[in-house]
Amino acid sequence: MLQGHQTWVFTNKPTILATATVGGPFEAEGPLAEDFDLLHGDLWLGQDSYEKAEKKMMEEACEMAIEKAGLQKQNIQFYLSGDLMNQIISSSFCARTMGIPYLGLFGACSSSMEGLALGALLINSGAANYVVCSTASHNASVEKQFRYPTEYGAQKPPTAQWTVTGAGAAVLSSKGNGPRVTAATIGRVIDMGISDPYNMGAAMAPAAVDTITAHFRDLNVSAADYDLIATGDLGRVGYDIARDLFAKHNIAMPDEKYVDCGLMIYSPDQPVMSGGSGCGCSATVTYGHLLNRMKRGELQKILIVATGALLSPLSYQQKETIPCIAHAVVIEADR
Repeated sequence: MLQGHQTWVFTNKPTILATATVGGPFEAEGPLAEDFDLLHGDLWLGQDSYEKAEKKMMEEACEMAIEKAGLQKQNIQFYLSGDLMNQIISSSFCARTMGIPYLGLFGACSSSMEGLALGALLINSGAANYVVCSTASHNASVEKQFRYPTEYGAQKPPTAQWTVTGAGAAVLSSKGNGPRVTAATIGRVIDMGISDPYNMGAAMAPAAVDTITAHFRDLNVSAADYDLIATGDLGRVGYDIARDLFAKHNIAMPDEKYVDCGLMIYSPDQPVMSGGSGCGCSATVTYGHLLNRMKRGELQKILIVATGALLSPLSYQQKETIPCIAHAVVIEADR
């Protein structure tokens, strides 16, 4: 199953039986609004804290995905999830509600593809028949943890990004019809010395390029083998840097094939600075918009490269730089 140095090839091709996505009011104003299963009109979701609202979104996404798969919670062997809150409390508290054996993950904004890769590994090896993978982020909860409370009204530079309020969940199975997870490349931690939490795209871009380079090398493939390659949430700044790095390393990356989820989820006229970010960014765009395009026959084979900045409030206070990572997953249409 291991091919090359850091890539798994899933010979049994685990099936994505169903997915579900939940978004907030800002996402409802974006170009991908119709691809969400559920959109909320306010950030509170009827809860008394933003953190509880984030947990509720994750619960909603998981429950809808399981229902759409025609299953019950007791059918699921393992639940894999991660988020951006301290000690991944959104995921752990959601696992409390779900009552499913739980593996908590932290890959920051790369958690969606980290979970999907590990879930596919469990299914492919026969260690599980059904697995749920999820992640979520909430603009107000993440902003006050990693930057400033929204009430503070701090101005942000053009390099900053807008944290997506959204949750995505996928049900993986060893059988059934649906898109297939056929390979995954696990990324290395890359740190280019950037310490500015308002410039995450620049920090994460080298990790995305490193993982894509490793994926191409391990499988002896190129961008020509994919209909679309989507990075997670580099935003405009990180996307442009990634393109420059591809050119520097002589990696052909056609404009029409390379997109970024952080640039897709919001309209150009929305005030999101460089674009979207957060665990919910690549999760909602992939599990909603991109898989819907695959179901319509517009895409046959895609490479999703979710990126994550592995900093914490503590590391920032200690003036550490930002280590970053990216995990890549190949999803193919069921033929």
